[in-house]
Amino acid sequence: MNKWDTKRTEELYKIILSLKNIQEARDFFRDLLTEQEIVELGNRWRAARMLNQNIPYSQIIEKTGLSSTTVARISKWLKKSKGGYKKMLQRINGHRHNSSSSGKGLF
Repeated sequence: MNKWDTKRTEELYKIILSLKNIQEARDFFRDLLTEQEIVELGNRWRAARMLNQNIPYSQIIEKTGLSSTTVARISKWLKKSKGGYKKMLQRINGHRHNSSSSGKGLF
């Protein structure tokens, strides 16, 4: 088992899965993380989306404020790793595609 994959983190994942709406998520993550950590996570997710759209590193760094090292790491994880980024990108792209007739997407 990895250092980050423990019984404690499994409990955290279960709690996250039990959140019922955006407001619950907002409240929980604000109590769990600092404001800067929340911003950092948001920027990392934005970078993953931008990398998936083949946007150049320089633009991603400019738009997100992330370091080139962080963007490179996200790119590496997007291409290889557990596949978490890819699964979520496919999911939101599927929601956008499936809901395009109603004009409402997931994001």
